[in-house]
Amino acid sequence: MPPAAFAERVLAWFDVHGRHGLPWQADRDPYRIWVSEIMLQQTQVATVIPYYQRFMTRFPDVASLAAADLDTVLGFWTGLGYYARGRNLHRAAQWVLAHHKGCFPTDPESLRELPGIGRSTAAAIAALSTGAREPILDGNVKRVLCRFLALDLPPGTARDRRLWAAAEALTPTSRVDAYTQAMMDLGATCCTPRRPQCARCPLRPDCRAVALNQVESFPRRAVRRAAPEVAVTLLAIGDPDGRIWLERRPPRGIWGGMWCLPECPPETVPADWCARWFGEVPASCAALPEIRHVLTHRRLRVQPWQLQLSSGWADPGLREGVWYQSGTMPPGGMVKPVLDLLAGPIGGVQG
Repeated sequence: MPPAAFAERVLAWFDVHGRHGLPWQADRDPYRIWVSEIMLQQTQVATVIPYYQRFMTRFPDVASLAAADLDTVLGFWTGLGYYARGRNLHRAAQWVLAHHKGCFPTDPESLRELPGIGRSTAAAIAALSTGAREPILDGNVKRVLCRFLALDLPPGTARDRRLWAAAEALTPTSRVDAYTQAMMDLGATCCTPRRPQCARCPLRPDCRAVALNQVESFPRRAVRRAAPEVAVTLLAIGDPDGRIWLERRPPRGIWGGMWCLPECPPETVPADWCARWFGEVPASCAALPEIRHVLTHRRLRVQPWQLQLSSGWADPGLREGVWYQSGTMPPGGMVKPVLDLLAGPIGGVQG
């Protein structure tokens, strides 16, 4: 199929069946598009929309995002997952303020200098904000092209090279912004990973995977090793006033930079750990039901403990953190297992 015919079919489908009226489509503001593109990485549109709306209300421009402290930013990211994205947004906003005088860039070269932005994301921001002819290759587009070409290559450099060449050849010279959105929509709503809606696809007549009756065989998947299982022991230490002790996680590693219950080494007795750091043996110490939590590259087996201090002067010594009162504003971003614990067996948090 000639590239022009490919783009014509995709655009005609988009005009009727594409996603229009999304919050970040209101204008071509590159800042708004950037925030949406980062949020949409590995996250569905329906999930992103309320987070995006709250985020943009609090951080309407790059200057307000750069000026905020990281805790505030991660607080608005809480529940969205993949928290490195929130940290990178904050760092990138500060970079734009320092190196671009607060004017968010739209050329791919400058965009790729920002933390968390790769080749495809930079191209998407440029195409959607200015209409520049920049091919994209996110997960949805890779799937569409792999099936259309029946590209039987494993994930890796060789396959990506072929796909980038195809994306470059097929991207039209006009309506690039609409075409870019159309390709993402086609993969997200029609050419889905499982049970694709081939009967609705504008590319069906020339799709090689359809001709082979092997649509779901493409793209070829990587051989996945079982994700390692990691044991994590979290301590919910309460004081007589009903407060819970929270600490910020290290900037790198699991839940980097997020506020969390303190982690106790699995081989350490929770009561002994509490006595060491708080100078007091807890009046009670009880194991709560184990929580299973799946991350991208590992599976967590979280064992929470509830410990109750009897004195009102417990001092955590050299540990940095805060006493959190249920129902008040959290100090910053928190991860789902901690939110679930605070909302359930160890007290409530704001909705």
